[in-house]
Amino acid sequence: MSTPPHAEHRRPSLAEVLLLASVFVIAACGLVYELAAGALASYLLGDSVLQFSTVIGVYLFAMGLGSWLSRFVERQLVGVFLQVELLVGVVGGLMPAALFAVHSLLPPGEGTAFRVLLYGLVLLVGTLVGLEIPLVMRILKHHFSARYGLKDLVSQVLTFDYLGALLVALAFPLVLVPQLGLVRTGIAFGLLNVVVAVWALWLFRAELRLHQAHAAACLLSGLLLLAALLGAEHLTSWAEERFYGEHIVFKQSSPYQRIVVTDGRAGTRLFLNGNLQFHSKDEYRYHEALVQPAMAAHGAPKRVLVLGGGDGMAVREILKYASVEHVTLVELDPLMTTLFRDTPKLAALNDHSLSSPKLRIVNADAFGWLEQQKDSFDVIVIDFPDPSNFALGKLYTASFYELVDQHLAAAGYAVVQTTSPLIARRSFWTVVTTLEAVGLTTTPYHAHVPSFGEWGFVLASRRPFRRPTQFPPGLRFVSVPSLPALLDFPPDMARVPTDVNRLSNQVLVQTFEEEWGAVH
Repeated sequence: MSTPPHAEHRRPSLAEVLLLASVFVIAACGLVYELAAGALASYLLGDSVLQFSTVIGVYLFAMGLGSWLSRFVERQLVGVFLQVELLVGVVGGLMPAALFAVHSLLPPGEGTAFRVLLYGLVLLVGTLVGLEIPLVMRILKHHFSARYGLKDLVSQVLTFDYLGALLVALAFPLVLVPQLGLVRTGIAFGLLNVVVAVWALWLFRAELRLHQAHAAACLLSGLLLLAALLGAEHLTSWAEERFYGEHIVFKQSSPYQRIVVTDGRAGTRLFLNGNLQFHSKDEYRYHEALVQPAMAAHGAPKRVLVLGGGDGMAVREILKYASVEHVTLVELDPLMTTLFRDTPKLAALNDHSLSSPKLRIVNADAFGWLEQQKDSFDVIVIDFPDPSNFALGKLYTASFYELVDQHLAAAGYAVVQTTSPLIARRSFWTVVTTLEAVGLTTTPYHAHVPSFGEWGFVLASRRPFRRPTQFPPGLRFVSVPSLPALLDFPPDMARVPTDVNRLSNQVLVQTFEEEWGAVH
């Protein structure tokens, strides 16, 4: 039906405005459920591009299925739309909480059961979300046909739909998750779906059958989600304490990661996105092995750069050298450096190294920061999390190591933490191959850290590695006599042929996922 000439100039009614606003809210809620499911899959099953991709793929398929199913809704459009909104609000809003709870209750190794629930919920929520927009368009067309032709209708609805998706895509990592957390974010947006249902209940009260039943359903759904919102903090604490197995003393989501610190009889542990970063009972083995060979081989380093390592442990080891005049720590997440500088118990673990007058803390992306700098350093310590996704994988590429080479003094050494050469053998040697591809001489070595198992490191320089003849006093693990054992690789960790990890292929991320995925 064509739009009458005068209709375009008529001011929209309140009902039209509220319905178009509901499209905005619907789009925002739908994207939140999609992002929350992807984030939870990565958080609970491994920080992986695979998890996010499969969740999004299933969700989009389900939305298409829902859109197709909407064609079979022929009567009581408003009533069906209202029911769909309530179902989306309750199921989608409670999905993060349910997944957290079930994952905590399942015994270790029951990943299959959790995946079935995850993808089942994603399929259900996606199908319901796919029903929403076609129903709204048909309601608008049915009630306001004099104002909307097909062209105008599609344009208006999709404009509000995409605008809602854009704002949530920006707010989800920057505001919602850091301030509310995944569980409360899901519940809060579930309540917004209930609000849309209440709008529909009021706007079309004159034509709705079973008005009281719909009103009761809205009330019950709202009360259920409000009760869940009030109990969200307790649920999250209970689920995470079951997941980590120890008392949680700190937990917070930054725009970059979920940081959890636990404290038990055996000591303090740090987790980033569910992955153990250190245990206070044996972290000295890891950090001495990471830092000491490069520092001692140089002999008298003055300027040192640390990339990653926001916990300050690597800086602690560096400051054991009197020759050090200046240390620059580049850590993406300011929450990490603030936490380990200002929390007394955590600052004691790094000997208050983050408060040293020799230290400059820079909260920035290491890749971009190196591109903008011209300084050179005697030692560069690279202590990033493992390459479990493309955002981290870029920090293990030839392009990144070329930047490292440009900032390395002629007689300097760089050292890279490089996952386990036993469990992730091809991943380890991929890093070695990539460093060599940019013209650096490599010296791979490994150390046993009980919390991690056998762990690998790679020294890189423009000259052959010169074995140190002395280390600072007071070290608990690294020593001159024990160094040859660290450099020796038994047959099950010996070098294997690997490709260079480049920005254009990121082969390391896939290799890493395959090798560690076979263990879990």
